[in-house]
Amino acid sequence: MFKINENYLKLPGSYLFSTIGKKVQKFTEENPDKKIIRLGIGDVTLPLAPVVVKALHGAVDEMGVKETFKGYAPDLGYEFLRRTIVDNDYKARGADIAIDEIFISDGAKSDSGNIQEIFAVNNKITVCDPVYPVYIDSNAMAGRTGDYIPDKERWSNVIYMPCTKKTNFAPELPKETPDVIYLCYPNNPTGSTITKEELQKWVDYANKVGAVIIYDAAYEAYISEENVPHTIYECEGAKTCAIEIRSFSKNAGFTGTRLGFTVVPKELKCGEVSLNSLWARRHGTKFNGAPYITQVAGAAIYSAEGKKQIKEQIAYYMKNAEIIREGLKAAGYSISGGVNAPYIWMETPKKMSSWDFFDYLLTKANVVGTPGSGFGPSGEGYFRLTAFGTYENTLEAIERIKKL
Repeated sequence: MFKINENYLKLPGSYLFSTIGKKVQKFTEENPDKKIIRLGIGDVTLPLAPVVVKALHGAVDEMGVKETFKGYAPDLGYEFLRRTIVDNDYKARGADIAIDEIFISDGAKSDSGNIQEIFAVNNKITVCDPVYPVYIDSNAMAGRTGDYIPDKERWSNVIYMPCTKKTNFAPELPKETPDVIYLCYPNNPTGSTITKEELQKWVDYANKVGAVIIYDAAYEAYISEENVPHTIYECEGAKTCAIEIRSFSKNAGFTGTRLGFTVVPKELKCGEVSLNSLWARRHGTKFNGAPYITQVAGAAIYSAEGKKQIKEQIAYYMKNAEIIREGLKAAGYSISGGVNAPYIWMETPKKMSSWDFFDYLLTKANVVGTPGSGFGPSGEGYFRLTAFGTYENTLEAIERIKKL
């Protein structure tokens, strides 16, 4: 008889945002007259920028003509997009990344979950706590995290790095030596960042202990402060220890269009084995490439007009972040984030649990956020709100919260 991957049975409940969705759906069915404002899942609300729409239409027209029709995309992605990424995201910042170190994909979430496949099961991972759930869940599915301990809300074989108010929501170097280090900056869910000097310490540490850093830079376009690195490859020595994952979802509104990329430098090796070649083998075997029309649209955001339009969209969301941040402060809440990232991380009032506050906010203000405990044990007592709603809904949501 066939057997299942029993590691899936160790996963606690359903995926965080699936649980939230079920709760909101139940409340909506029971209260059809209530207007729900969703500031929970980090999904964008602005339409695609005009330059992106124009590029999509042009690419679709190409697909309808025999001479310009495209089938399967190249394994790594089309060279026109990879070269554009190298020139704008890396060379422009002094990072020496080659086009064959860029792997185009259908999004950062996919790559964040899939990248663990090139590492041995007996590697030990370390994560910031709170943490984006995919990092841990994908490793749990592979059998790398040990057993889940419900009363501690953690896995037995994962090194947790508490990111609390005391540490300014940044991790400290772990006491136990890890093999794989997950870092996300600007951070989801806390909205925190670290300086280039602080990130350099992680690069130096990883090179010293022989660990690899999985660096999620999905929100780099939201950085507004100086000395906050946009890529880990701004740090000396990063090419021998770091893999970087990027997304078009939040900077260009591609959540429904799907496009991202991962950088695996050829200098990053385990002994004599290149991780670039391993990821290329995995990529070519299990992925048939992002659609041509999507890659054309992705390249369009790097044009002069594209950069202008994308900058305007980011400014729109960061205005929402300011409204949330300042509104909650005025209402007496303790908050962080919302400066270099579209997330605001707030302490729950009166020591309410994060899920109790979720229910309270949903029923009393009809506003949806994300319970901090869903991101790990150090997320308990906190709550995440996103700036990806509409401007009008964001204003209304904060006014509702103020009245509680």
